[in-house]
Amino acid sequence: MQQKSETNPARKSPKLKRMGLHERAAARMRTMIIRGELPPGSQTQETKLSKELGVSRTPLREAMKVLAAEGLIELRPNRSPRIADIAVDGISELFEALAGIERLAAELAAERATERDLVRLRTLQTRMEGHHRSGKLDDYFALNGEIHNTIVRMARNTPLREAHETLISRAERARFLALGADRRWSNSVDEHADILAALEARDGEAAGRLLGAHVARTGTALLEVLAASQAKRPAA
Repeated sequence: MQQKSETNPARKSPKLKRMGLHERAAARMRTMIIRGELPPGSQTQETKLSKELGVSRTPLREAMKVLAAEGLIELRPNRSPRIADIAVDGISELFEALAGIERLAAELAAERATERDLVRLRTLQTRMEGHHRSGKLDDYFALNGEIHNTIVRMARNTPLREAHETLISRAERARFLALGADRRWSNSVDEHADILAALEARDGEAAGRLLGAHVARTGTALLEVLAASQAKRPAA
């Protein structure tokens, strides 16, 4: 009986491996879309993507279905899938909601964060500033997101954290595009420093006001970037 139980996992491994392949492909493509490596409006090239991701077409197509459900890819009958445009409609409301959630999170975090939490946040801030000085936007963006998520976790409010996770996943590509603007990138660093100082001072009102305004300004910067991009497009 023991021998049979030991062989069961092996029988399932091909299926598990295939699931892992399409999940990994989806994760990599998601990052490529967020970072602009697969730009909005571009058509996907299965052969090229299969080679780049190291997967066959079957898990690649499964990955695309996942990303289509997230609104990142458009699946079209008898045509190549297309990277979805960033929808301008709803951007203001999305960042308005995020600003409100993160403002409340910062207010609570100022009261509830441990000293260890604040030390970790200071470490993340220092590393992020280093990436800014080095011009490493991808690394800066990753740490920027980690700082925002850390502040929300420091609030120690599960419904708030779950609401934030839902909204932030919809805003990732938009946030990266907004931070790509030189002026916004530099301003973001200074704003983060002020937010951290308020949290370390246990000033919930200031921390909330600063973080809420920071997120709102990112939304405004995104709308400006999208408007400029649309203005450059040739008339249809």
